[in-house]
Amino acid sequence: MILWKRPSYGIGRCAAERSVGGYVDGPVGVGREPIWGVTEPADTGAISLDDRLADASGSLSAAERRVAEVVVADRELVAFGTVARIAERAGTSGATVVRFADRLGFSGFRGLQESVRAELSHRLLPAAARIRRPVSNDLVGSLGRSVAASLERTLRHLDPGEVDRAIRLLAGRRRRVFVMGGDAGSGVAHQVSVHLSMLREGVEELVGGAVEVGRTVARSGPDDVLVVIDLPRYDRAVLDVVAWARGRGLRTIAVTDSSLSPVAAGADGVLTVQSHDVGPFDSYVSALAVGEVLVAGVAVRMGRSAVDRLDALESVWVDTDALSD
Repeated sequence: MILWKRPSYGIGRCAAERSVGGYVDGPVGVGREPIWGVTEPADTGAISLDDRLADASGSLSAAERRVAEVVVADRELVAFGTVARIAERAGTSGATVVRFADRLGFSGFRGLQESVRAELSHRLLPAAARIRRPVSNDLVGSLGRSVAASLERTLRHLDPGEVDRAIRLLAGRRRRVFVMGGDAGSGVAHQVSVHLSMLREGVEELVGGAVEVGRTVARSGPDDVLVVIDLPRYDRAVLDVVAWARGRGLRTIAVTDSSLSPVAAGADGVLTVQSHDVGPFDSYVSALAVGEVLVAGVAVRMGRSAVDRLDALESVWVDTDALSD
């Protein structure tokens, strides 16, 4: 089955998927639009390969679907392979591969291949390399266009079924909810945790070292929920907690860049986001937006109990003069 509703990149095949320090590089892929570069950033209105796949998914023939599965699973083969090799992998003809590329709006296979190569070359750049690129002449405008495109694509391609499944898990009153982010996504994880805790009991953010995190999750039980927010390069500590939680029977919700990311493996819900550069670093703006979708959905689903909890909090804040208007 092809997961066109979310970006999906091959993992475990590329030499560039290397580990450095406490991070694990992710599957090479797309949806990332630089605002730093030798020239103006790539047109954020351009359609990414994943968007093209999503838009064309209903009109593909059976043979073209097999080609799409190869493209989804192995970006490197598309970038550096031949029409014949892709056709062989998909069990179809070279003409079908070319026809598939045309159907996606590319100028034949060469257009598809060049697009994937460009995506790979950007994805492989670490922050230390990105920072050496000249800044755009219109930094604010470039960032605005990039943020807008990332948010639009993220929200447009969220799978409603995945969103509803995640909300149902998070709204379960008998379940405890743990929220964890990698180092770069810790701010988003903190905000999601705080807002969920204002709507329901039993929400904890996992922070600190292995001892502290272990002490917290040791109190968890089967059917409790772990929300993980992490983008490449993935934090090894997060991956360790995810593996441990799944072994313990926790339900997991992954907010990440790909359904094939190590964070998403075996997850009960996967919500994928489109990332973009902010200077040398990847932005978590789209991940925050997805977190806000989940919080808003939990508020609606929990109904009166969430209203009562917020009323009680507001009463305490007023009585203690905790907030200033």
